[in-house]
Amino acid sequence: MEYFRVHANIYIEQGGDSMYRVEGNIISSEIASYLAPPVRQLLLGLDEQYCNRMEEIRLRCQQPLLLKLGDRDFTITPSGRPATDLYSGYIVTREDIQRSLASISDNSLYAFEEEIKRGYITIPGGHRVGLAGQVVVHNGEIKTLKNFSSLCFRIAREVHDCALPLIPYIAPRGVPVSSLLISPPRCGKTTLLRDLARILSTGRANLPARNVTVIDERSELAGCYLGIPQLDVGSRTDVLDGCPKAEGMMMAIRSLSPQVVITDEIGRAEDVAAISECLNAGVVVIASIHARNVKELENRPLMQDLMKMRAFRSGITLSRRIHPGNIEETIRWQA
Repeated sequence: MEYFRVHANIYIEQGGDSMYRVEGNIISSEIASYLAPPVRQLLLGLDEQYCNRMEEIRLRCQQPLLLKLGDRDFTITPSGRPATDLYSGYIVTREDIQRSLASISDNSLYAFEEEIKRGYITIPGGHRVGLAGQVVVHNGEIKTLKNFSSLCFRIAREVHDCALPLIPYIAPRGVPVSSLLISPPRCGKTTLLRDLARILSTGRANLPARNVTVIDERSELAGCYLGIPQLDVGSRTDVLDGCPKAEGMMMAIRSLSPQVVITDEIGRAEDVAAISECLNAGVVVIASIHARNVKELENRPLMQDLMKMRAFRSGITLSRRIHPGNIEETIRWQA
């Protein structure tokens, strides 16, 4: 395979902290109303420089309120002051957890039974609330969660055009090729995949628009709420929300006539078989996979199977060495 090193500051050239930049204060407009009143008031008192860079809000019972901004953790003191000393922060109570859950579920957890079984609830705006607590198992299957002990609000951010630097590698000469984003967690791959769906679906000069299907197993790419994408994935994009990747790829081929299928975090043997079916049907597959680099990836049996079938033509490794979305290198696999 042939390697092409790409300048590590490619996104800085596109506008500095572009992977963080958003329009307006998402915390006050879309998140705060789902938090218990004491936590809500603390968040609403924060300066926007914190709100606009926030990635997670974690509420753990009898532990300090924790805010994740990039690679740094903050808390808020009971007086409303941001602090890096977590133990000076506001201590989350069980009532805070219960009142937040009541707001998220509109006082009807039963209505969210399937989401709770998967461990998260998606709220309007496409933000995902991860759940932890006592897991109820019956006959070896997870039935539900109860006695909730913590909530993790993951802030969904869409950044239009952040994926433009990837287009020369994913769609050389305006024609998409099957491509793989290689990335550790929290390096911007989901944000990039979302924007790729939008760009390929909408089209641009020298890049004709195409029918795209997003297989969104964990409701992160499109951030669907009641089946409707809350995030912009393009005008010619269909979304299979909460659908296992392998089954979703087969459903798309049978009924949605995609030219491009986009999905996140492949990793199972059945994914390989489904990707093979897509390629045999003439469908381009753009996916992500967890790995720190190509060498680590090539040691995995799954990747060896994909390489044998020459599934992907282009690979892009990502990091957050400076900020999420740094392109470390691109790889071209021979057809």
